Parts: sequence; structure tokens; C-alpha cells
Amino acid sequence: MNKIIAALVLGTALVAVGGTSMAADDWGKFDGYTLRVKLIGGAQYEPLYAEIPKWEAATGAKVDILSRKNHFELDREIKQDIAAGTLDWCVGSNHTSFAPQYGNIYIDLNGVVKPEVLAEFDQLALQNSTVNGRLVQLPRHSDVSNLFYKKSLYEDQANKDAFKAKYGYDLAPPETFDQFKDQAIFFAKAPDFYGTQYVGKDEAITGRFYEMLVANGGALFDENWNPTFNSAAGLKSLMWFKELYDAKAVPAGVLNYLWDDTGLGFGSGTVALNLDWAGWAGYFNDPANSKVAGDVGVVRAPKGDGGKRSGWAGSHTFSITETCDNKDAAASLISFLTDHDRQMIEARSGLLPTRTQVWKDVKAEFEAAGNAFQAMVVDTYSLSMAEDAFTPPLIEPWVEVSNVIWPALQKGILGEMDPQAALDDAAAKAKLVMEDAGYLK
Repeated sequence: MNKIIAALVLGTALVAVGGTSMAADDWGKFDGYTLRVKLIGGAQYEPLYAEIPKWEAATGAKVDILSRKNHFELDREIKQDIAAGTLDWCVGSNHTSFAPQYGNIYIDLNGVVKPEVLAEFDQLALQNSTVNGRLVQLPRHSDVSNLFYKKSLYEDQANKDAFKAKYGYDLAPPETFDQFKDQAIFFAKAPDFYGTQYVGKDEAITGRFYEMLVANGGALFDENWNPTFNSAAGLKSLMWFKELYDAKAVPAGVLNYLWDDTGLGFGSGTVALNLDWAGWAGYFNDPANSKVAGDVGVVRAPKGDGGKRSGWAGSHTFSITETCDNKDAAASLISFLTDHDRQMIEARSGLLPTRTQVWKDVKAEFEAAGNAFQAMVVDTYSLSMAEDAFTPPLIEPWVEVSNVIWPALQKGILGEMDPQAALDDAAAKAKLVMEDAGYLK
């Protein structure tokens, strides 16, 4: 993992094209101060943190990173801090899907972050970062998933002939989730090669299920907040995961997978199709680290039975605690970590910027360098963000609802419960969550 992180850092250490940066003295002076932070960790996120020493040199402050965990573990740790009354740190990684559950532990950034800084962000990203009228987080990068695939598999004439004979239609990157399933099963040769993979636990699989549910014409809730994900569309979505699992088209351990597992899995060259975030694009096409470099295609996510593409989306963000003892230093750090130059670093790896100018500048940089693949990634993901993206319900009990859905999905996939019964049970539990949260009377 350290080798991968180092490669990502080196791969993004380029000079930005266009845009502006604040001068070093604009970050303020905080000589001798130590800013305590808790950050999301993982291969996609680490290159940005290599920039922190520049902020330290400019301000005279030091950053003490108390935690560096995946977001699900970090969320649990933050909740433990809340329960124990130990919010003795200043800056935390956050996410638009997670933020509503935290109440008022984070400050309103309006009036703390400079208005001219906020004006440079995508306004929808800021809107989704607002909870009950308070801007509780500054968006770092956004995410939506599209489909990466091994091009050589689709160019092979023997594959084309065999697939057409078996399924009755031409082999091409899938336009629908039914085609996605067909192709994943066709390409799989377990245990050496798999058709696809998916994240299998925590809010990660809830989100995947949610976006397929919407693509299939379903919804998590009705207009009165009654759970409705145990519908025919919900069952169709769950069965997609189960049928791939039963066919051994996915690795046996997939129900323990999170984002690093799927990203590294596709990069290993042992997976045909991978629905994933853009932040892995640079790694996938890096011959020093990826076995699929030069053999990677990307298309928009498939459509479900409802004629809609999947598009579960949101933004990774930074927040400042109400208990922070130096909010000016905290605001300086998160402004630095989300400025134009820092977003260019993340955008070079494929992460989706939240500053509108960075979209233009990173594409221009890719085109100037003759990097047609990364320019295509920018085009594909910008179209998805514009036309396909939708957030989960930005409500306080979202994670609690997720925590009753994902174990049920696992039980349905493994055959520990009948899939419809598993969804019905989860819907009943989700209704209790919504009642307790005051959404249902």
C-alpha cells in the first residue's frame, strides 16, 4: 500500500496550469500552534496530505494527524468521541452523506471561510454541504461511479463469437445492468479471473444497492418517508448482487470488500469490469503499478430497468469542530487543502474537483500532455455529474438506516435469508429508525 501511495504522490507532483493560489502569507501565522485533525485514509486520499508540510512552513503551525482511517471506521470513532465528550480536535474529514447525523458538532463555515474563496466552488457542491442552513463542510472532491473495463477482452474475436453465440447480442461495454451481469458471468474463470467485484459491507454496499434501486425505477422511501426499498425494484437490485455471487463471477471474499479492495483488484488485472470512482483512473493506467495500464476503457454507468443510469454521488469534505481552540488556523488549513493547486493534484489522479475552474484546467493539462485517457475520464465523469448524479437522502438517520440495510443485503446474497424476506425485515427496521428520528408519526 505504501508503494501505491508513493506512486500516486509522484504521479500528481506536477505544475498546475491556470488558476490561482493564495500567497504563503495569506494562510495566516500560527507560530507554535499544533492543529489536531482526524482524516480519511486510503490510497486515493493520501497524496493531498503530502502537501500539509507546505501549509506548516507558511504558517508556523504543525498538524497532528490523530486518525487516518477509512470513512466508516472514522465515523464510528467520531461518534465515540461525541459520546465520551472528547471532541478535543479541530478538523475532521466529513462527507455530504454523513454530515446530517452529527448535529451541531461542526461550525458554520459562512463567515469563517472567506466569501471570495467560497465563490470559486461549484454551488451545488456547497448546497449539498449545507445542513439546516449551515455550511458545515468545505467540499474537497466529489464522487460518482462509472464503469472501467479491460479493452482487450472486448477486442478479442473469440470472445466476441462465443458471447454472441451464448447471449444473442454483440459483445460491447454494457449499457444496462442486465448486460453487465451477463458479461461478468461470461468473463469469469474463478479463482484466477473474475467478471467483476463490488464493495460488500457498510454504507458502501448500501449506496451501491441504492443507486441500482433508483436505476431500476425504485426508491428508498415514499414521499412520507415510509421505506419502500423492499419493492420489486429492490428485489431485482439485490438479486443482481446475489446472482453474480452465486455464479462465482465475483471473488469469494467480496462481502468484506471496501474501496481499496475493488480499486486494487481491478489494477491487479484479474477483473474484467469495475464500477468505481474516478480517483482510481490514474492508478489504473499507470504501468509502474497497474497490470491493466494501456488496456483500460471507461464508459458511463449502466442503466437499470427504469431507464436511468446509476449515479450515487456526494462530496468528501472537511469540517471544523465547535470545540476547536483555534478556528482561524483550522479554516486556513481546510482552505489550503481545497484551494486550486491542491484540487489540481487530486484531479490529476482522477478525483472530481469541486472548484469549477479546476475541471477546465485539468482537462487542458491532460490534452496538452497528450493524455487522451485521462481527458476521456474527465469528459465521462463530468457528463455523469451533470446528468446522472444523485445523492442519498441528506437526512440525519441516513447512516442508521444504512446500518439496517447492509446486513440484510449480505444475508440475502449469502442465502442466509430469502432475499425478499431480508428486504422486508430491513424495511421494517428502517421504519422504526425513521419513527424514532421523527420522520414518521
